[in-house]
Amino acid sequence: MGIVEGLSYRIKNKAAELGFDKCGIVPAGRLTPEAGRLRQWLEGGLHGEMKWMEREPDKRADPAEIFPAARSMVVLAMNYFTPHEHCDGTDTGKVSRYAWGDDYHDVLRGRLQDLLAWMQAEIPGAEGKACVDTAPVMEKPWAVRAGLGWIGKHSNLITKELGSWVFLGEIILNIELDYDREVVEDHCGTCTACLDACPTQAIVEPYVVDSRKCISYATIELRGETLPTEVSEHLNGWLYGCDICQDVCPWNRFERPTNEPRFEPRHGETSLLLAGIDRMEHEEYAERFRGSAMKRTKLAGLKRNARYLEQ
Repeated sequence: MGIVEGLSYRIKNKAAELGFDKCGIVPAGRLTPEAGRLRQWLEGGLHGEMKWMEREPDKRADPAEIFPAARSMVVLAMNYFTPHEHCDGTDTGKVSRYAWGDDYHDVLRGRLQDLLAWMQAEIPGAEGKACVDTAPVMEKPWAVRAGLGWIGKHSNLITKELGSWVFLGEIILNIELDYDREVVEDHCGTCTACLDACPTQAIVEPYVVDSRKCISYATIELRGETLPTEVSEHLNGWLYGCDICQDVCPWNRFERPTNEPRFEPRHGETSLLLAGIDRMEHEEYAERFRGSAMKRTKLAGLKRNARYLEQ
């Protein structure tokens, strides 16, 4: 199918109508240099025990591996910042901002599917695949290629308009479109705020994070009854995840409240009572965190994290 004139403009308008804050459209193709950096990161063991990242790394670099008819990538960002603060009492544990509201996978997937359905209705024969970060797509490099922002020294995508408080999603399409050509240059400059502020020195060099030292990795992805000493001694009150590298980023002075009410803190909570986690049974856990990203760490992981914070 040839280039559909004017559709890119209409796609971006529809994306904004559906609640997306940024949209870029670029040709689908292999991410060759990015794939090399991913392989180097994996070979260095910096992914820790996230063994799923080792599976088919080449598949992550080429959209055609998961959608053979791939011609275009529609890359989208949605602001999730809400202007609330953590409770800093010693009897509570802080939760990363991304997990305050409803599970972003559900929110973004629904909007992406709505956008894809709209495109299919507008263009007979159009087919595509909607992807959130559970799909093997290198979303941050695609966001850079699509002109949404740049990858900061803390390895998160930074946008000029919203800072780094954004979720990313993609739609892989079988049609050719008018493409964005402008790429946002790296604006981190000589700033090292994120490296300096990381309590475990997990950002081992600019743009490189050693997951094994990262509080977010340890409190969310790492399984088992214990946390690494270099992490457990520097939790700084974090029960689930960590936002320190984003909190100190100068670009987040441009943060602004999201228009998506589903990202508001559930039950008004940005921190959780540690004693409540200690007493929690599985049935209560399943009910409390249904539809929340916090189910990722499972009850055993939450209890382990709470135990370390109480020491």
